[in-house]
Amino acid sequence: MPIFRSVFPFSALVGQERLKRALLLNAVNPRIGGVLIQGEKGTAKSTAVRGLARLLPPITVVAGCPYNCQPDQPCGLCSVCKASSTAALPTLTRPMPLVELPVSAVEDRVVGALDLEHAITEGQRRFEPGLLAQVNRGLLYVDEINLLDDHLVDILLDAAAMGVNTVEREGISVSHPARFILVGTMNPEEGELRPQLLDRFGLAVEIRGLTDLESRIAVIEQRMAYEADPEQFRAQWETKEHLLAEQLVAAKALLPKVQIERAALAVIAHLAIEIGVDGHRADLTMLETARANAAWRGSTSLELEDFRLAAELALPHRIRRQPFGSVQLDEAGINTILARHAQAFERATEGQVESEKKKC
Repeated sequence: MPIFRSVFPFSALVGQERLKRALLLNAVNPRIGGVLIQGEKGTAKSTAVRGLARLLPPITVVAGCPYNCQPDQPCGLCSVCKASSTAALPTLTRPMPLVELPVSAVEDRVVGALDLEHAITEGQRRFEPGLLAQVNRGLLYVDEINLLDDHLVDILLDAAAMGVNTVEREGISVSHPARFILVGTMNPEEGELRPQLLDRFGLAVEIRGLTDLESRIAVIEQRMAYEADPEQFRAQWETKEHLLAEQLVAAKALLPKVQIERAALAVIAHLAIEIGVDGHRADLTMLETARANAAWRGSTSLELEDFRLAAELALPHRIRRQPFGSVQLDEAGINTILARHAQAFERATEGQVESEKKKC
């Protein structure tokens, strides 16, 4: 369901820098594949997600379309918009949707429902769109995703990966676009996600309550000020919110220009091999994360710091673990790997720069 409630400003959150960066990078580059936020109760997980939604740029949609179709992308239009006899589809601009999925949701509410009786008697398909229709081109937030039925989690992850939701009942099939950023939060004390599902999330962040005195006092002060006068509090942070939103738009525009050299792919492959992860999803996720971080910095060139951050966000939930054993990412090991390959990467990067200068 779309969120309209009063929202705590994203830029006013105290600490939790890795959480905020993971969310922002997914907003810059949705191909990262979403983020899973793991943490104890009361660590601003939900607050951060709702605050991010207020920073996302508005979208242009086909007026009256239940799937938020993008009018300038004919290949991505739903069947209704494609079949429209109007030469120029009517459009409107609206905020990017944020949809919250309740833990109690049933499958038909999520994917949509087909009216089989109408199809049999009238020979026409009648489809009632679900939450995946509402969230197309938006942000889907699932709180306590570890308590959601595994079958529904599979459906969400498949739709997020494919960008399409398909509903099939008794030989009748309906498909519609479903491209969205998936954000799940969970408290590990209440149960874990299966490793197969963990791997499907692009990034994972584990957060804890702040432990230094000044930060905890700042949290209390910020919350008291917000609750005393939400409008005035948001006005105080409006300038920072606006600057953050502008940086987000600029990074999205710069992302396609970020250069990917073979030397960068080699660094990513070395990280995946030496840390010890299965499959190739980690490599691709690290690449997309590093690209997004470079664009966020305002650069078109990848640097070792981009790889370091990408590894810290994309690898922890993919490391092989023993039964009943806990896994922690060896950040010192990442630094060692990067240091070992730094010279080769820098030489290759410098060589590419010189080559480009000669072409000019």
